[in-house]
Amino acid sequence: MPKLKTNKAAAKRYSHTATEKVKRTKSNRRHLLAHRTTKQKRQLRAQTGYADKTCEAGIKKLLPYGN
Repeated sequence: MPKLKTNKAAAKRYSHTATEKVKRTKSNRRHLLAHRTTKQKRQLRAQTGYADKTCEAGIKKLLPYGN
């Protein structure tokens, strides 16, 4: 059986937790932050975003070794 390739674009965006949930980073945090309020930026700072259950199976196929 050959090795499965990890999708590198997905590996940069998602990771697995110990309980096999798919963790993701929140969007809107890269640039154009000067016009956002302090409250908006503070709420985007939290890294607690999880992928939706409907997308989880597809993401796990892209990350066969749970990067």
